[in-house]
Amino acid sequence: MPIDGEYEPSPFGWVRNQIAEYEASGGARANTLRDTGLPVIIVTTRGNKSGKVRKTALMRVEHDGEYALVASMGGSPNHPVWYHNLVADPTAVIIQDGPEPFDATVRQLTGDEKAAWWERAVTAYPPYAEYQERTEREIPVFVASRNNT
Repeated sequence: MPIDGEYEPSPFGWVRNQIAEYEASGGARANTLRDTGLPVIIVTTRGNKSGKVRKTALMRVEHDGEYALVASMGGSPNHPVWYHNLVADPTAVIIQDGPEPFDATVRQLTGDEKAAWWERAVTAYPPYAEYQERTEREIPVFVASRNNT
């Protein structure tokens, strides 16, 4: 299900530029978190208040064709805005990991399943562990699964 509507780029210039370059190159460029060399994916959602199309680059945490979406916001006390978009409409999600974006559905994880994905996330991006120590909130983890067409 494509996410229709007006695209509103990130207010952060470096995020806006990274997403534009990633998409323009089919994921061949701007596919890492700044200069870390660690891969990212592009996640498209619909704004839960504005209804506008939103895009963000998240760390690539993939396992058996599914992707963890970790709402860390660097250990901030608040959830990132995109977290609320996923909660509001878990079926309005597009994942791009390389040249071809695909429709996905997300679900928030709990218990042992969350623990397993959290371990994968920390392995892919070790600062997640520090982010969790930095905040009193439990960092949410979603798993995004490709929709069957």
